[in-house]
Amino acid sequence: MTPIIRVQNLRKVYRVGKEKVIALDDICLEIGEGEMCCIVGASGSGKSTLLNQLAGLEKPTKGRVLIGKHDISAMTENQLAEFRQQHLGFIFQSYNLLPALTATENVALPLMFKGMPKKQREKIARAELKKMGLLSRAKHKPTEMSGGQQQRVGIARAFAAKPKVIFADEPTGNLDSTTSKQVLYTMLEMAKEYGITFVMVTHERELADCGDRIVTIKDGRVMENVLLGDEEKARNRKQLFGELTGGDIAEPETTVTEDPPQPEKPAPAPQTPRPKRPDAAQPPEAGNAAQKSQSESE
Repeated sequence: MTPIIRVQNLRKVYRVGKEKVIALDDICLEIGEGEMCCIVGASGSGKSTLLNQLAGLEKPTKGRVLIGKHDISAMTENQLAEFRQQHLGFIFQSYNLLPALTATENVALPLMFKGMPKKQREKIARAELKKMGLLSRAKHKPTEMSGGQQQRVGIARAFAAKPKVIFADEPTGNLDSTTSKQVLYTMLEMAKEYGITFVMVTHERELADCGDRIVTIKDGRVMENVLLGDEEKARNRKQLFGELTGGDIAEPETTVTEDPPQPEKPAPAPQTPRPKRPDAAQPPEAGNAAQKSQSESE
């Protein structure tokens, strides 16, 4: 398989006071086009740092990262921003949703940067939300959704623009175990359908086993780089996903309406007419006025 990502002698060193911390040490790696690559390792192993390097979010101390024919480690910040906008997608552990926008608007945001008309990009955004089981939340803002729902909005946003590569940092970290498997299965199917290379960081070996390639990181070094065969992948996915299908978290189109129905107001209770007072029961002011009028006429 033709590699879409190539890492050559990558090294990343951080300065902490007077000390030097080696986060990545001489990493060499290739990831094939259309692969699902899972980078697994314990906390502090360097897996998230490696992901940031692959995505061009940090500059290496030494070495190169190439995506296709583009040496992203040599790009300026402006060139990197444009490249990421055109070719890459991201799923962040902290969601990174804009609080003032609805779920639909957040998912449609990458399409707006591509100059797509509003009606078209919102149609695509709703379709991606539907796949994530969130169509009924299409008009909700992040503060009106749970953490797991916000994470699924972030996943839908990453797939909306159909990028060449999606980088995901613990994409199921805020989901329960059942939803984690459903969402991971859906991401795997969507990546396959769209021909997207999917690079995921996780500390859960069980989830990593569903990938085409499993890269194990320890102390900033690649300890294992295993490309699984078809039979092993099928066995792993059967064990992890069981009988799941892509529709297990999707919602039908009818679950959302343009204007949510308002509760009906109760009909007012009928009022009993009040009986008329007899003339003798006039208020004192009225009686005094009548007496005064009679005396004046006499």
